[in-house]
Amino acid sequence: MADTEFNARGVRIERFLRSVTRAGQVLIKDGRLELLTSYGREIDSAPVQSVRASKPWFVDGDQAMATVNGTRYRLTLGSQDTKSTSAKSGSGTASRFLDAVRSARGRTRK
Repeated sequence: MADTEFNARGVRIERFLRSVTRAGQVLIKDGRLELLTSYGREIDSAPVQSVRASKPWFVDGDQAMATVNGTRYRLTLGSQDTKSTSAKSGSGTASRFLDAVRSARGRTRK
C-alpha cells in the first residue's frame, strides 16, 4: 500500500464543539489515518484498525464522525472539495471516506 487511499483537503475538523481547523486535511495512507491542519501539522493520527468512523444520523450534509485515540472528531467534508466539480452533493465525500476506512481495514462490507 504505497499510494494514498484517501485524501481530502479543505476539511473542517472539530473536537467536541470546538473548531480545530476550518481547512484541514484527512489522509489515509499505508494503513494510518492522519488529521492535519491547513499548514500540514498533525492534529492526530492512528492505525486505521483502531479508528472508529461513522456517519452521524442527526446531520444532513457531508459529515462524518471519527474516533481517533479516544478523541471524537466531527469532519465536515466536501463543501470545499476542489476536485469534485460535478453535481455530486449530499454525502459523496463522507461516503468515500467511510469506504476508504473500511477498505483499509480489509473489510468488504457494502
